[in-house]
Amino acid sequence: MVYDVIVIGAGHAGCEAALAAARMGCKTLLITLNLDYVALMPCNPAVGGPGKAHLVREVDALGGEIGLNTDKTFIQMRMLNTGKGPAVRALRAQVDKVGYQRAMLKTLQGQSNLDLSQGIVERVLVSNGRVTGVETQTGTRYEAQTVVLTTGTYLRGRIIIGDMGFAGGPNGQIAAQGLSESLSDLGFELLRFKTGTPPRVDRKSIDFSELSEQHGDPEPLFFSFISPREKREQLSCWLTYSNEQTHDIVRENLHRSPLYSEENSSAGPRYCPSFEEKVVNFPARRRHQIFLEPEGWDTDEYYVQGMYTSLPEDIQLAILRTIPGMKEVHIIRAGYGIEYDALVPAQLDATLQSKEIKGFFTAGQINGTSGYEEAAAQGILAGINAALFVKERGPLILKRSEAYIGVLIDDLITKGVREPYRILTSRAEFRLLLRQDNADLRLTETGRRVGLVSDERYRIYLEKVRQLKEGKAWLQKTKISPTSQVQEYLKAKGSAPLKGGVSLDEFLRRPEITFSDLMALAGDQDLSPEVGEVLEIENKYAGYLHRQESHVARMEKLENKRLPEHIDYNQMRGLSREAQEKLIKVRPGTLGQASRIPGVTPADVSVLWVALEHRKA
Repeated sequence: MVYDVIVIGAGHAGCEAALAAARMGCKTLLITLNLDYVALMPCNPAVGGPGKAHLVREVDALGGEIGLNTDKTFIQMRMLNTGKGPAVRALRAQVDKVGYQRAMLKTLQGQSNLDLSQGIVERVLVSNGRVTGVETQTGTRYEAQTVVLTTGTYLRGRIIIGDMGFAGGPNGQIAAQGLSESLSDLGFELLRFKTGTPPRVDRKSIDFSELSEQHGDPEPLFFSFISPREKREQLSCWLTYSNEQTHDIVRENLHRSPLYSEENSSAGPRYCPSFEEKVVNFPARRRHQIFLEPEGWDTDEYYVQGMYTSLPEDIQLAILRTIPGMKEVHIIRAGYGIEYDALVPAQLDATLQSKEIKGFFTAGQINGTSGYEEAAAQGILAGINAALFVKERGPLILKRSEAYIGVLIDDLITKGVREPYRILTSRAEFRLLLRQDNADLRLTETGRRVGLVSDERYRIYLEKVRQLKEGKAWLQKTKISPTSQVQEYLKAKGSAPLKGGVSLDEFLRRPEITFSDLMALAGDQDLSPEVGEVLEIENKYAGYLHRQESHVARMEKLENKRLPEHIDYNQMRGLSREAQEKLIKVRPGTLGQASRIPGVTPADVSVLWVALEHRKA
């Protein structure tokens, strides 16, 4: 059986990779451990949040599926950080876990050029430095021009609860044992990471009268730029807190926590610590937030957000029963820790292709990341580049100034990982340019160029572009006068009265004035709320945006300086020894990438610049 692209694993990375390759016209096979668990959410069934929402919007703009699927199945949607600047505002959705899986499986099954198969891949087949296919546990061989590996946390997965440990994947799944050995035999360097999940508890055993209710936003909010804007019924989440009694039980049982134990050498996620780590690392904190979040419409399971633990089940129960609202709680599924293998991502280039094996791509947690959103972002880019490789077209590389996806991948391949990587808005130096509201304006044309943006999606995008153009013209040419109605409106808003007529463009620069105020005072225009949001942000932050654009232009000079693939850094005089070692390991593609490698100093960059200039002479 011969394919253009084979994708191993049907998590969030694998689904996006397989769909992208198939939609670009490649004969694609998606092979996974269990087809009943496609797009599984073994941790919190939630999508979005700061940085993560930006990734979802970018995947959607490129023609991916995670945003659309979230919009189909969410049970609550909220906009976070509304009191902060637009760069860090972010959507977050709680989704129906089973509904999400079913919807994604339906999408996969309905996709042309895509075959699904259940099996355990044991070997990646390589010949003369090029991937040729895969071999399963049963000895079945599939040939392909490219392979995309998206195994999540299943590589030599080990589940840990208290003193007990056993081979396994998330949610009681089997682990992939043989593939790690195959990767090692091919010369790949592997890492050992760990993460954890909280217990799930029974809704019927929760006393909601002791909890604070957290509603979704009343107005319609959606991740995808093409989802229908219609109001939906939502479920509430609930807030409670731990206390000193909770923390005392944790302290008394630290020796029984494998996630915290110093004997455990695998690295865990610093930005998503276990509850044990919270108690130890923040001894002055008298309480920690605990959110109880529903897992779907048709289940009584609630996810205990903020209580990641691998303590024994009896201790987990004792801890939970000290928390308001859970004095008689029943655990349906105990929290657990999981250890797994990951690749050192410096072995990849900016397309997520192996530097040593042509046609071999990896995406998702196998690359040392955490989170569904990070996985999906890598998946779509790996799928796109696998298809472009088959078609013998140039690769798609997203820059740090173009997308959070570019930030994510550049961080992985340039800086490496010492713990599971999580995207943060603070990681993006151009985050005001890379807002979630303008992801479609940044990336739809790119998605269209590679063949993933449908005619209907492109029509919606062009309509938004048209409205933006008309909206900008309207702001510049329309004036507002100091009528009594206007002055009274401003007084009610706490804004200074007008002294004379001003353009709407100038008027909108007042911090307290919003685009909806303009619509109320200057007449309703045929502009969507999404267009109004972009116009308002670009108006109020024009100076900051201009400065970031100037910074991007300066950085482009370094990004456009290509470094030869086989340059001998050991023979380059003037480089520090540390720089030589780091440059040899990472093998950066550009001078800009070299400048971001930890241990490479500005002086080292200057040496590289001079060397490149000498090569041209």
